[in-house]
Amino acid sequence: MPVEWTGSGPDLPLPIDRSSPEPLRDQLERALREAVRTGRLGSGERLPSSRVLAADLGLSRGLVTECYAQLRAEGYLVTSPGSATRVAVTAGPSRNRSVWTTDPEPVRIDFRPAVPDLSSFPREDWGRAVRRACQQAPTEVLGYADPYGAQMLREVLAAYLRRVRGAAAHPSQTVVCAGYAQGLQLLLRALADDGVRTVAVEDPGDPDHYPIGKTVGLDVIAIPVDDQGIDVEALAATDARAVILTPAHQSPTGVVLTPERRHALVAWAAARNATIIEDDYDAEFRYDREPVGAVQGLAPDHVALLGSVSKSLAPALRLGWALTPPHLSAAVARHKQLADRGSPVIDQLALAELLRSGTYDRHLRHMRRRYAARRAALVEALRTHAPGIELLGLAAGFHAVAQLPPDADEQVIVAAARRRSVGLHGMSSYRMTSRTRAPQLVLGFGNLTTDAIHEGIHLVADLLQAA
Repeated sequence: MPVEWTGSGPDLPLPIDRSSPEPLRDQLERALREAVRTGRLGSGERLPSSRVLAADLGLSRGLVTECYAQLRAEGYLVTSPGSATRVAVTAGPSRNRSVWTTDPEPVRIDFRPAVPDLSSFPREDWGRAVRRACQQAPTEVLGYADPYGAQMLREVLAAYLRRVRGAAAHPSQTVVCAGYAQGLQLLLRALADDGVRTVAVEDPGDPDHYPIGKTVGLDVIAIPVDDQGIDVEALAATDARAVILTPAHQSPTGVVLTPERRHALVAWAAARNATIIEDDYDAEFRYDREPVGAVQGLAPDHVALLGSVSKSLAPALRLGWALTPPHLSAAVARHKQLADRGSPVIDQLALAELLRSGTYDRHLRHMRRRYAARRAALVEALRTHAPGIELLGLAAGFHAVAQLPPDADEQVIVAAARRRSVGLHGMSSYRMTSRTRAPQLVLGFGNLTTDAIHEGIHLVADLLQAA
């Protein structure tokens, strides 16, 4: 769809050479044809009025009017009484849809994991916080940002992480970043500068960890996860000096790293002079258990705690933080400075306002109740429509793991469900190794209503139970 410019729209600079023997009208027609052919002016896009374009280019209005008339005759432009002159829909470069997107057609009900309830984003609270930040921000903070992040947000974040996550947090060790993914890249670059060559990741685990590690230039090795969390003995048998893990609610299996494994992991890091990268992605949302503190609180010199508001508020905000070991803070901030000169300050101050005022915690409490209802709906839907399917990893977060029959084929089930406009997601897409594993589905319920959850499970129940 064309962009609908409000008001007079932006300028349209066109090359006009008054020293050329070519007539000015011919130059203008040629420039406009080229703008349409190359897509500079998109199909259906509104052109400036003849009066405005003439004034901008220093030409007579009559010359521009004649030029528009000629291009209408050639089929480049269209107009109607009382309406602006626009680029004809049939004009412009041909665009094959497959060139622009390779995504499959969207499904009607998508059990995609890691997507929060986007409809519950606290728009009014965020808008008020942004307005207050704009009104109260000192003039000096509007310059190039401190690569560590706004001091106010770092102070509030450090206090919040100490209180809520049991972290050993200090503002000087906190770097604000554009979400978790950037925080991970900055930290891995700092570790590479420090001589780290190999990073370990959980298997199954976040599919992005492998390409991020490779992009930074590190070797990436997979360490198996069982019902107690990452296998620390297997980790110790490698030459890795860094490991990325999700101890509070393993992604995607949902298991919690046991106390014994936590202590073994910290002992490994101390003996190896290694760094544990703790992805604290959804620890706020828990149901049937007491809060699980961050591993960072056990060994702040060896653990970096990464978090963001992507699950608690919305991914579009692109706000996160890296609570780093003291010896890595300056290097992480330096890489942040090189990456983008710092995250948007007004948004940082708005987040600080939400945290400090208690609005953020009120929102989290509301979302826990909402996700708990959707979790219950998923349990009930499977009990009703597919009673043979066991659900795992339900103690926290907004996804669960469905255990399929031993001889089920994940890919066949996923493809068949998509033909019914239901999005299912197999565990195999989270695995780095090709070893035969039990077939499972990772069912996200965060961005689905309870009615959609019941309907989606009803539509695919026969696929889930097929032997």
